[in-house]
Amino acid sequence: MSFFISEALAEGTAAVQQQPNMLEALFPFIILFVVFYFLLIRPQQKRAKEHKAMAEGLQKGEEVITNGGLLGKVTSVDDEYARVELSEGVEVMVQRQAVASVLPKGTIKNIK
Repeated sequence: MSFFISEALAEGTAAVQQQPNMLEALFPFIILFVVFYFLLIRPQQKRAKEHKAMAEGLQKGEEVITNGGLLGKVTSVDDEYARVELSEGVEVMVQRQAVASVLPKGTIKNIK
C-alpha cells in the first residue's frame, strides 16, 4: 500500500492487447495535414501566384497602391522596377513586387 510505488498487474490476467497497425496510427496525422493544406497552404500559394501575375502585368498608366501605402500612377515599368508618380513632379521608383494592388482607373481623382 505504497503511494509512491504502483502495484504491478499480472500480464496473465489481462487480455492480450493487439498493436494498432501503422495506417491506424498515422491516420490522425494524415487528416491533420490534409486540413492544414486546404485551409492554410493552398490559399497562400494561390494568393502568391495572383500577386506575381499582377506584378508582372503592370503597365504604364495604371493606378496602384504600394506596400508602404503610397497611392500613385505608374509612369514607366522596367524588368524589376516601376516608376510611380505620387503627385505632379513627385516620382518614386519601387520594386514591382512592392505594388500591393492595382486600383480601378479614376480612383485618384475620386479621392482628391
